[in-house]
Parts: sequence; structure tokens; C-alpha cells
Amino acid sequence: MVTRARVGVLISGRGSNLQALIDACAKPEFPAEIVCVISNVPKVEGLARAERAGIPAHVIAHASYPSRELFDAAMDRLLRAAEVRFVCLAGFMRVLSVPFVEGWKGRLVNIHPSLLPSFRGLNVHRRVLESGTRISGCTVHFVAPELDSGPIIAQAAVPVLPRDTEETLAARTLAAEHRLYPLALRLLAAGLVRLEENRARFEDGFDGAAGELFSPCPPN
Repeated sequence: MVTRARVGVLISGRGSNLQALIDACAKPEFPAEIVCVISNVPKVEGLARAERAGIPAHVIAHASYPSRELFDAAMDRLLRAAEVRFVCLAGFMRVLSVPFVEGWKGRLVNIHPSLLPSFRGLNVHRRVLESGTRISGCTVHFVAPELDSGPIIAQAAVPVLPRDTEETLAARTLAAEHRLYPLALRLLAAGLVRLEENRARFEDGFDGAAGELFSPCPPN
């Protein structure tokens, strides 16, 4: 039997990227399984998604902790008790402390709704439209202490259409995220990519699959 990498997912809201990961992990050949979901906000839809899938779902409310470090330490204890190997941020709306990031270095990944390093931070789609950029997209990257930085694992491009609003661009980008995040987790869990000398290092011979990672997502 193939050993599947144990994954924890951190969320703050509806959990649509969590659902994409749950669906991918439901396939018997997928090299990862989600064993723990943590939300910093109670009663969000993402918790219900986890419960429906039979995944242990937990709330660790950040407001209950006097410091970011103590909140992160509580999450760290739960993740390690679940014997998690990789942690995926999926709409997790908290800046993580340096000790947490360093403690999970090379095993902590995030998805961001732009082609990093462009448009880090919040209000991404508004800024994309205001800039006149014609191609946007999404990025899965290893997490580093600096916000929305860290070596890039995978990216997908989406077109910015002339009549786009923030909402239409966000929807198109989210559809791309739902394709990209499971792919990136598959690469990570299968040992095809790793963090080495602050770069994402791919296994020899992986170049033949690069088109799957970087091909543009069609407009919906």
C-alpha cells in the first residue's frame, strides 16, 4: 500500500480551495490525505465541508490568544498531534509568526490569487483591474516569513477581459486555483518538488510536465 502524506489545512472562511483538495484526496491514487482542518473563525462553511468529508475539524479562535505567537503555538501543537507532514493555507486570513513559519519550513504552502511576485497582499483583483494588466492568475508557493513571498511551486494564468469586474475576475481566478492547488499538493506529497537553498527544486525529468503547471486557464 502506498503511504499517503498527512496534510493539515488552515482556513478562515468558506473553504472552496479546501473542497478542491478534499476532492483530489478522495482519489485512491492521490499521494496525500487531509487529516486535520483548523479554522481561526468559528462556524464557517469550510468547517462543515471538512465534517461532511469525515475530516477532524477544529476551531482555534485567534481572538482567544493574547499574542500571535501563542495562537500559532496552539495550531502547531494540534498539527503535530495529528502527525501532519504538510500544511496548506487555504484562505487563511492571518499573518503567521516567524517561529511557526520556520518550524514548518519546506512543508508549509499557500495559494495566492495573483501571479506572484506581482500584487502581493489584499484587494488583488481591484489592483489588477486598476493597473490595466491583461493577464492575471494564481500562485502556489512555499511560505516564507515575508507576506506572500517564498519560492514558487506552480502558477496558472487567467486572462483579464475588457468587461471584467472584481467579481468576474475573482471567479475566473478561483476556478484556476481549484485546478492548481491539488496539482501542487500532488507534486509536494509525491516528492517531486521540495524546498532547497530557498528555491523550489523539481526532480530530474519533471520538465515534461511543466506545461500542465503553467498552461493558461481558459476564460469561463
